[in-house]
Amino acid sequence: MFLALQYVVFHRWKTLVLVGCIALTAFMPILLGILLREFDHRIGERSASTPLLVGPKGSGVDLTLHSLYFSEPPQDSVPYGECKAIRETALAKAYPINCRHTAKGFAVVGSTLDYLEFRETWLAEGGRTFAMLGECVIGSEVAKQTKLGVGDKILTDRDNLVDIAGLYPLRLKIVGVLKPKGTADDRAVFVDLNTSWVIDGLGHGHEDLTKVEDEGKILSKDDENIVALSSVLPFLEISAENAHLVHFHGNRDEFPLSAIIAIAPDEKSETLLIGRYQGSEERFQILVPKDVIRQLMGLVFQISQVFNASMALVGISTALLLALVVALSLRLREGEMQTMFRLGCSRTVIFQLQVAELIIVFVLSGILLVTLVAISYTFAGQFLERLIVN
Repeated sequence: MFLALQYVVFHRWKTLVLVGCIALTAFMPILLGILLREFDHRIGERSASTPLLVGPKGSGVDLTLHSLYFSEPPQDSVPYGECKAIRETALAKAYPINCRHTAKGFAVVGSTLDYLEFRETWLAEGGRTFAMLGECVIGSEVAKQTKLGVGDKILTDRDNLVDIAGLYPLRLKIVGVLKPKGTADDRAVFVDLNTSWVIDGLGHGHEDLTKVEDEGKILSKDDENIVALSSVLPFLEISAENAHLVHFHGNRDEFPLSAIIAIAPDEKSETLLIGRYQGSEERFQILVPKDVIRQLMGLVFQISQVFNASMALVGISTALLLALVVALSLRLREGEMQTMFRLGCSRTVIFQLQVAELIIVFVLSGILLVTLVAISYTFAGQFLERLIVN
């Protein structure tokens, strides 16, 4: 073992290449298994806790992933009036979701306080839930990465930096931070529905035109109307002093939602609610998230089988490569073996020396493999959360 160890250390680069090849070949199928189990657990658990989804017609997978993980929103929307209609049927509770914008790269989710209670997301100490326009509650991961907390402010992102006529960002006041749960809620900024519609541009507030000091901003003025120039910008921040000046344009029932979560009290009510959306003329669709995720996982597992088959071929190739390296090494070391034989080492001892070198390589490969697996178990959940959201 002493001679074998000295040889391995002296030829460290060759040893490292062998160790890396063996460890990585064994690690890849293990990593796939870890990711699949973690993916199935996380997405399955969240979809099982979300009985029904109502949203615009289109890809059921996209709508489900958006509703569960606040990923890319669907192109179309469902009006807020549809949420009210579901509540009026008394067949289910309805939780609206309006998620079309980001702040510091994190999804800004417009909903109600009932949604936070439904997801069992609780506040950390020293905070409260949003109570007025312009306030928000951030997830634990948002707070960790942005280093923001209660009392700080976070600015929404502009969707298109090239569009100078686009919507202005809104500065949100952070009034609470959620406790970590290991779900997509940790990576979201939660606001009131009205605040999300302000970000959408459906509501805004201007400075009081009756008290404008710069008369150059007034285009025309009479007893009933005041026409101002575009230089009178909307509020970039809503506070207690100017919240009463914020107003909305249009019918609130037509304001957009990206999805609606419906929770029926029993199976009969759930079936009746599903039946309401089965007509061919219906503009919206209703989904059972766990069924959508089950179909998605079936496809993922089929792909994983192809990957495992390819990894088996890679494993065979690695074994052949290792055998070739050992054979070439024996040929190059023939003079060395002859010298050891003349010094009194039997052929059995020389064979044991070769075996000891291989044992050291495999032990090092095992150590590296265990390290990689431990790291994967630690970070697999966070990696999948970010992957699904993006």
